[in-house]
Amino acid sequence: MGAGRILGAGNGWAGALLVTLAVLRTHPAHCTEPKGRFVLQQNAECHFTNGTERVRYLDRHIWGRRQFLHFDSEVGRFVADTELGRPQAEYFNKDPAILADRRAAVNTFCRHNYGVYENFINTHRVEPKVKVSPTKSGSQPHSHLLVCSVTGFYPGGIEIKWLKNGQEQMAGVVSTELLQNGDWTFQILVMLEMSPRRGDVYTCQVEHISMREPLAVHWEAQSDSARSKMLTGVGGFVLGLIFLAPGLLIYLKNKKGHPVPQPAGLLR
Repeated sequence: MGAGRILGAGNGWAGALLVTLAVLRTHPAHCTEPKGRFVLQQNAECHFTNGTERVRYLDRHIWGRRQFLHFDSEVGRFVADTELGRPQAEYFNKDPAILADRRAAVNTFCRHNYGVYENFINTHRVEPKVKVSPTKSGSQPHSHLLVCSVTGFYPGGIEIKWLKNGQEQMAGVVSTELLQNGDWTFQILVMLEMSPRRGDVYTCQVEHISMREPLAVHWEAQSDSARSKMLTGVGGFVLGLIFLAPGLLIYLKNKKGHPVPQPAGLLR
């Protein structure tokens, strides 16, 4: 349980620029599955502090999900993480051209791409989609949960509040972590534990930089007796239609088959 306000990630540059290179061994020409496969990854990361005031460049080499070699701009050379990376680290550190290229990447790669992506990050806006739906709590059968699903928004900074009859609810609120969708958008679920009474109005209020005004989605509680009365009325209406339809069909059939009377002077 926590506070009623859910804050997502910040609006500024909030991560490292990541470039991944995967190399897969090609399969043989025949159709049998090869016995051995490998994945070699090279990840280039840029870590920024206070914009571009401080920039750190990392070049990671990974084999079979394990890093065996990396270059750190703060160290200025390649470092072996396992015995597999030791000969390559020694080879790269002896090549002045390779070392000069990696050391210059702080400016040629990191600072250059920061300017490119900063404009996109600061101007790209996608409004969230908000849906409220009730669900039962398995641990407490007499209480209920309202789920506010907020999806498809960018950037990740967002504020979500639960209101009951216009009053903000601070207790009984729990949320998932901010999840990335993989398409530059985010999603999050915020749940409210409640004991609804008939007439109570619950509101999920969302504030996001993409919207001029907060978006509010309402859910009104109904008592069990009100729901049963509504279902009874609907059932009676359906039964009435069921009994009315056969009678109407019989009436129309008899009306259509009844002979039309002829004038007496024409019957001879």
